[in-house]
Amino acid sequence: MMIKYFNYKKPFTLEAGDTLPELQIAYTTSGILSPSGDNVIWVCHPLTGNADVEEWWPGIAGHGTVLDPDKYFIVCANMPGSCFGSTGPDSINPITGARYCHSFPLITIKDMVKGFQLLQHELGIQKIHLGIGGSMGGQQVLEWAVTDPLLFDNLFLIATNARHSAWGIAFNAAQRMAMEADPTFFNQCDDDYAGQKGLKAARAIALLSCRHQNAYRKTQTDFNDKLDDYKASSYQYNEGEKITRRFTAHAYYTLIKAMDTHNIGRSRTSVRKALREITARTMIIGIKSDLLFPYAEQKFLAANITDSRFKLIDSLYGHDGFLIEDKLISEHIRKFLEEVNSSPAKK
Repeated sequence: MMIKYFNYKKPFTLEAGDTLPELQIAYTTSGILSPSGDNVIWVCHPLTGNADVEEWWPGIAGHGTVLDPDKYFIVCANMPGSCFGSTGPDSINPITGARYCHSFPLITIKDMVKGFQLLQHELGIQKIHLGIGGSMGGQQVLEWAVTDPLLFDNLFLIATNARHSAWGIAFNAAQRMAMEADPTFFNQCDDDYAGQKGLKAARAIALLSCRHQNAYRKTQTDFNDKLDDYKASSYQYNEGEKITRRFTAHAYYTLIKAMDTHNIGRSRTSVRKALREITARTMIIGIKSDLLFPYAEQKFLAANITDSRFKLIDSLYGHDGFLIEDKLISEHIRKFLEEVNSSPAKK
């Protein structure tokens, strides 16, 4: 899928008070916007995803799938702070002519949504039929739906929350500690290997929160008399190696800091009252084995979003089930779209 770029050539003020001199957002579109503009599906990607939704969610987005560009105009934008084309720590600062690297400021979920809104207006989108996202992507969809409740007709939220938990923040802090323990992390971004060992360790920590012990028991148990080189150990090292082939340490550090900032009650009366601002018909999916975003967090969403329904699914894979259980997730999306498409449009 061809990546496109939206360039905002004006200062972009961030929630924490810093300003980016300009902002670039990488994005993709597929399908054709209907004459009435009523067929937009906006997908917000998870932490290490990118703007090519068909690449990281292949069983759910693409021709012949439930998010079919033959029916819908599908938009997915790379979140600012990432390393897949949107402005982030690996980008060139136009003022200094060098990469931002460690000088890249704190960016929040609200800032990401503010950037998406600029792209939305650039694309001439006045209504979004369905906003969909899981995990960090779901956090962005929620923040956006509270910020601009009349924009969305429907929401589909998977394994996400209204405020990032102390548990989730602690996992992210442990990852950052691992990255900071790698002395090369503090090298300049033009060093292609800066922070790679720390990033590998951070990703290994993340896997323990994103998966479930039952998945490890089934797939990584050694049925022999080994004294070393266990399958589970090799798996952790291999997954750490894989992340360094597609992500940078500084972008990863930036994004998990951003995830910690998620709190739709900030600068508003409360989390509950913010959720009640959402007017979209909403489907919320929780995963029974999710350790990182426990399904109690999704039940809380359902209890406080007025027009919502909640489904709990089983998965061996914990939080990552929202990426792996494509057939199960697709079926729930399909049923929800059938429901909303056969219902009278909200005024």
